[in-house]
Parts: sequence; C-alpha cells; structure tokens
Amino acid sequence: MFRASLLTLALLSTTLPLPQGALAQTAVPKSAVEISLGFQPVVKQAAPAVVNIYAKRIVAEQVSPFANDPFFGNLFRGQGQVRQRVQNSLGSGVILSADGIVVSNFHVVGDATEINVVLRDRREFSARVLLADEESDLAIMQIDDVDGLPFLEMRNSDEVEVGELALAIGNPFGVGQTVSSGIISGLARSGVAGDGGRGYFLQTDAPINPGNSGGALVDVNGDLIGVNTSILTRSGGSNGIGFAIPSNLVHRFVEQARAGEDRFRRPWAGVVGQPVDADMAAGLGLSLPEGIIISAVHPASPFAAADFQPGDVIAAVDGQPVNTPAEAIFRMSVAGIGHQAQVTRLRDGERTDLPVDMIAPPESPARDAITLSRRTVLAGTEVSNANPALIDELGLPIETLGVVISGAGPTAPRLGLQVGDILIAVNGREIGSPADVEDALRAAGRSGILEVLRSGRQMAFRFRV
Repeated sequence: MFRASLLTLALLSTTLPLPQGALAQTAVPKSAVEISLGFQPVVKQAAPAVVNIYAKRIVAEQVSPFANDPFFGNLFRGQGQVRQRVQNSLGSGVILSADGIVVSNFHVVGDATEINVVLRDRREFSARVLLADEESDLAIMQIDDVDGLPFLEMRNSDEVEVGELALAIGNPFGVGQTVSSGIISGLARSGVAGDGGRGYFLQTDAPINPGNSGGALVDVNGDLIGVNTSILTRSGGSNGIGFAIPSNLVHRFVEQARAGEDRFRRPWAGVVGQPVDADMAAGLGLSLPEGIIISAVHPASPFAAADFQPGDVIAAVDGQPVNTPAEAIFRMSVAGIGHQAQVTRLRDGERTDLPVDMIAPPESPARDAITLSRRTVLAGTEVSNANPALIDELGLPIETLGVVISGAGPTAPRLGLQVGDILIAVNGREIGSPADVEDALRAAGRSGILEVLRSGRQMAFRFRV
C-alpha cells in the first residue's frame, strides 16, 4: 500500500499544471518513484558516450581440400596451405574522457589492425590501442586530435549493491545503439565468465547480447559502474546472466595507459592459496568459511615481508572480503603497484590488519637470457634464469628454480620440449646457468640425453642429429 500510494502521488504530480512561465526540466531521477516514470533522463545523459566499435584484424588459417570430409578432414587436420584473411569484429565501447580515451573489451579490439569508433551522432573516428590485456578482457584506446567528446564519469564500483537498477548500453547484433534495463544480481563473481575464468565481475540481468561487449553498465545517475564483457548462455542470446568488469579496475587501466604502459601491470603476491571451505574452517577454529588459506610463500613476496606464513588466512584486502584467488588479484590490482594495501590476516583465532606493499614481480636474480647458437641441437631456443618476473610471466609454480626454457624457438618442440621446462642436465652434466646450457650442448655434440623437470615430474629426452 505504501509503494502504491507513492506511485499514485508521483503520477498525479505529473498531471498538475505548472505555474505560469515555469518550464519543465529534465533531470536524472533521484528516487525509486522518479525511476518508475522512465529512464529517459539517464539514457539522454549516458548514451552519447557509448560508441560502436568496428575492428579488423589479419588472421592466419590453414586451408585443406579435405576440410569438409568427415574422415580425411580429421586425418589431415593441421595440414594444408596457410593463408591470411581479414576478420571483422563488432562491439561497443565507452568514452571516458573528453580528449578521446575509450575503453572496450580485448576480444573486440585486441590485435586489431584497424579500429573505427562511431558515435551516436554518427561521427566516425579511427582509434589506436594504448593498452590491452587478454586476462582482464579490457583494452584502452585513444582517439587522436579530438576534444570536447561526451564521456561518462566512473563511480566507485565497491559502493554498488545487489538490487540496484542498472542499464546496459551497447550495439547488440549490430542493430544500432540499444538500451536494456535490469538490476545488479550479484557482486564479487569470480571464475564464472570468460575462457580463463580468472576474472572478477558484477552480475546483472540487464540483457547483454553479442555486440554489447565493451558497452556501458550504468547506474540511475548515468555513472559507469562496469564494462559489459560476457554472458552465461546455451543459445548464444541473453538469458539474464550477464557480467561486467567493475569500474574500479577500468580506472586503474586508464591510469596505466596514460602513464605510457602498453600492458597491464598487476601487483605480485608471491603466494599460493585456496579458498577456505567448511571443513577447513572447522579445523582453523572459524565460525564461518572465509578467506584464502596460504599454502606457500615465495621468499621475495611482499606478504613474506609483512609476516604472512603458510597456514595463515587472507580474509580481506583494504576492508573488502576476499574468498577466492581471483578476488584477491582484483583487490590488489585496484590498489595498484606502488601503493600499500591493508590485508586482514587470520592466525590462531586473531584478526590483524597488516600493510602489504603492492610491487611488480622482481627481476632478481637477473634472467641472463641467451638464445642458443646454431652449433647446438637447440638452436634458436631461449633459456633464462628463473626469477619471480619470469615465473609470473610463464605461469610457473612460485617455487621454480634453475634454468628455464623461456622461448621454444624452431627446434625445441621437435624434441618434445616446451616453454617452462626446467633444464636439469645434459648427458649427466648439471645445468646451473643459461651459459651452462650452451657449453653442455656443444660438448654433447650430435647425440645425448636432456633431463628436464616439467610440472614436478623429471623427464629425459634423447636426441640424435
């Protein structure tokens, strides 16, 4: 009854005559009552800053005369002539500054050779990628030599609550700019969208269809709260489970792009952990499952410097709870390299907030990378000393030590070797540095045995040339 009365009063108020000389004014709705009258003010404010993106990229594909044959197609898979073709993609983007900073998804503009940005008023500009990151599915672009473009302000996405009204604006199916409405259905969604499942998302039931990717998710004030990125679907169309990358992470991307970075730099934790489940919580004396229990800490980790140890639980970063590694990575990325984050540690039933430096993975010891010469069986292969930066780059276990294959080159795959393999010995001669690999292979000559460590397993590869 109370809601109905408010709505009745709101509707009556729209029919009352205005004082003589007064003009009707359009304003952003400030309450649920005003929202019930329509989203027009929000759309008028936000839509001009949402753009259509047309991107082209050159891709290589293999052409086989047996491609459509059910038997020979499988038999000769991976064989055939390689040719290049132009691949077109369609998506959306959001202007974030008057001087032409635009955000979209990596899967829309990543590796594109040509990008066209079309505004709602049909103006068209070319754009170039400043910074792109496949893992986060974000790309920051620049439109050169422009000023005075419409843009969206970014809201602090940590303030967003479940149940808030939200609008998704984009160009679904290439039909032109479209607005769909819904609510925020969930927060801190991780491991549920994207191919890698490593993201951290806002969930909404506002329909997000193909072409909406990279578009804006805005609140009732017309402020950006997220960049639409993906959906869970079986049919290919929206079924009410869509995901957006929070604006706080977008803000860090813009900062790094303006600072001249061409790839996104995440703080390095140097720890391994897993979510605390109900059984673990009982063993740890926790009333509820929460946080991430640490199983390993690298000696150079900033968490080690802050007195975190295996068995400790990371419960929150900067006051925000973290229950998965993806959430912790997101919170650290939002804090940013060069800053400190207050990390909540649970140990022996005590909860302590500790300052942890947000650092890039250290390049110590030096990689001393070399490319093996043509006089060896691994000609063209790059080998390096393992250090935190290389471990992070290749996704290796944090305890990795020794000399690692950091670039396969043309010959290593022929022997069955892979990037990330740790070289132990050549014909029984132990490897202690990248230079040792060159010397040992030259001494081995045309035949021998390579001993490597891969995923914790020791393996031997015989070679003869």
